[in-house]
Amino acid sequence: MSVRQSLFAATLSIVAFTWVPASAQTLRYANQGELKSLDPYTLNESTTHGHLGHVYEGLIARDKDLKIIPALAESWETPEPTRWRFHLRKNVKFHNGDPFTADDVVFSANRVRAKGSNLQAYIAADTNVVKIDDHTVDFILTSPNPILHALWSTWYIMDKKWAEANNAAEPTPVAATSPSFASLHTNGTGAFTIESHQPGVKTVFKANPNWWQKPRHNIKEIIFTPIGSDATRVAALLSGEVDVIEPVPTQDISRVDSSPNAQVLKGPEIRTIFLGMDQVRDELLYSNIKGKNPFKDVRVREAFFRAIDVELIKTRVMRGLSTPSALMIAPQLFALSRDFTRPKFDPDGAKKLLTEAGYPDGFEVTMDCPNDRYVNDAAICQAVVGMLARIGVKINLLAQPKAQYFAKVLKPGGYQTSFYLLGWTPGTSDAHDVLNNIMGCRDDPKINRGEANLSGYCNKKVDEIAAKVLVEPDTTKRDLMIKEAFEIAAKEFGYIPLHQQALAWGVSKKVTLTQRADNQVLFYWATKQE
Repeated sequence: MSVRQSLFAATLSIVAFTWVPASAQTLRYANQGELKSLDPYTLNESTTHGHLGHVYEGLIARDKDLKIIPALAESWETPEPTRWRFHLRKNVKFHNGDPFTADDVVFSANRVRAKGSNLQAYIAADTNVVKIDDHTVDFILTSPNPILHALWSTWYIMDKKWAEANNAAEPTPVAATSPSFASLHTNGTGAFTIESHQPGVKTVFKANPNWWQKPRHNIKEIIFTPIGSDATRVAALLSGEVDVIEPVPTQDISRVDSSPNAQVLKGPEIRTIFLGMDQVRDELLYSNIKGKNPFKDVRVREAFFRAIDVELIKTRVMRGLSTPSALMIAPQLFALSRDFTRPKFDPDGAKKLLTEAGYPDGFEVTMDCPNDRYVNDAAICQAVVGMLARIGVKINLLAQPKAQYFAKVLKPGGYQTSFYLLGWTPGTSDAHDVLNNIMGCRDDPKINRGEANLSGYCNKKVDEIAAKVLVEPDTTKRDLMIKEAFEIAAKEFGYIPLHQQALAWGVSKKVTLTQRADNQVLFYWATKQE
């Protein structure tokens, strides 16, 4: 389950000499997407986790190579297979001065599993979280889970006293129509505080002078501004108005690299971009076919799969900066991915499959797509619209900013989608995450499974294998189990994997920054030259 460090991190050392930061600096950052809610349990999304990771911290963290390291928990052990014990770090305070204790961990464990949280899969509903003393917490499981804590670098711990005093004991749903206190204010233990937050406009972070860690940055202030326009975002970087942008549009990479004051930090990402189809409803929410669901027929799903030309998307839309994928996981994370080949692009065969399924003239369906979340997301969806038109399928494209998109399609919004584009980075850096969260049946509300399974794909055999994968210690046996599960899903055309996108951050030559393969932009490792 280990991954080569060279694929996990790339460090940009821009200055040609050894430089020791002399003074604290202001760093200006722009992303294509907005930061709406500050509630750390509202949205399970890498960019949001990155923003809030400056303010909040988990029991564990991930280093520059994505290895698990201690954070608010300084150590842990498993006294028995179904009991994890975490020893909490002492003398840590929240930004308002409240001491960090076991009460905050127990509170956060309950809050992250509560209705409205988008991170419910992080801790199983039947896990009993017990305070042993002020600095010791036990997690008692119903079955062994050797990777229990692997997701927890983005399970951020909240201040129980602060949350309850401000009527924020319940998480803020992504589909909430009015802001909560926790969506507008923060109180973490992290490297930065938030001085001001104007949702969708500007967020100002200030260095925390009382942080329990020794700072490895020289940033006194981060000013985040969302800039949705690609051209405007690039212009802001090249003019020096901002120091870091994410992403750099693929068509502008050479232009940025040739500029005198900025360059592009590039690297592989472990996120898989894919298409999903509603396979659970008896009638699609958004289609001209009434009384039945075409996607319940495997021939229709295969037709859609074979109608998509991923190589054309790579060359025309991604300009070569993508790796077409046969699986729902990046090859860096699963050794046996080499044994899989993607079914060939075959629009004529796809048309024939639709005819056999009873749709010789195709049908009409709405496609949900974000337009400010992934690299060229809206352009990818536009390309898919054209490819499916060749087999007689009319796509009504609904491309929206990610705040509206996620509010509609995720669990808190009722999975309101018929056909969609999504990206997924396994938070555990492990294939089990995909089997459980993306491909797991979501039919049992008592089990934290299928949290991000917007399509409702369900195969009980896959679930059985996933349960065995979770507890199998032998890597060889485990990989073979994972391979079997992916083979089942592939034969059923449960999803349409497209590619892993490449990372492309625009960075001022005054800034030294670490790039991780999970695409979290983290400035507590950044330094800026005067």
